[in-house]
Amino acid sequence: MIEPLDVLAVMAHPDDAEIFCGGALIKSAESGERTGVLDLTAGEAGTRGTVRSRAREAAAAADVMGLADRRCAGLQDAALVNDVQSRVVVARLMRILRPRVIVTHWTRGRHPDHRAAARLTRDAAFLAGLRKLPAEGAPHRPEKVVYALAFREDPVKPTFVVDITAQMDRKIEALAAYRSQFQGKSGMGEVFPGGDRPLFDQIRSVHATYGSLIRRRYGEPYWTEETTEAETLGTVPVTTF
Repeated sequence: MIEPLDVLAVMAHPDDAEIFCGGALIKSAESGERTGVLDLTAGEAGTRGTVRSRAREAAAAADVMGLADRRCAGLQDAALVNDVQSRVVVARLMRILRPRVIVTHWTRGRHPDHRAAARLTRDAAFLAGLRKLPAEGAPHRPEKVVYALAFREDPVKPTFVVDITAQMDRKIEALAAYRSQFQGKSGMGEVFPGGDRPLFDQIRSVHATYGSLIRRRYGEPYWTEETTEAETLGTVPVTTF
């Protein structure tokens, strides 16, 4: 049995974790938390690259981020569905990795796989804790599911924003590992083009906007169903004025 993970990003495709929550994953790893990524598909339906090239790029990005574990669920790209079979596959992997916190896509998105991944991940996380679920491994239910809001245009206010100022350069380095996907691009997936501005400049500008919400240079936004807790009024962070 492997050592349980503290944080697991469950994302539709290789490179999604880097785009949507790469800074927070790097920060967790730097803090000593065991951090991992579960790519639900190998990205085989993507226009650019091949399964082999994307796997190599994902491994290189994992090294940059300091991940303790990265693996692929082997579900079908461009055809993700939240069905019984898929839930059992993902629940089994959650039982193996035993994460405390799950991070996944926001429930809305441009790519249908992203929307399906959010629902699939949430349901699999619950089902993984059922003793009678027909999946290998001991029951395990993560404590929390967190949704990554970065690059969404929906008017959703984040529950919290992670300061990734110190991790921003490494996030870009991890993204740069995906040469087949990002080289020469000004937009990709949920990252809409900013005119002729290079993709990584566009990403930095978006994170700068989120960073300003917490009075920091760069930030990544997240949402939870649960209301967050403050220890006392005197320790509530982020200034009003």
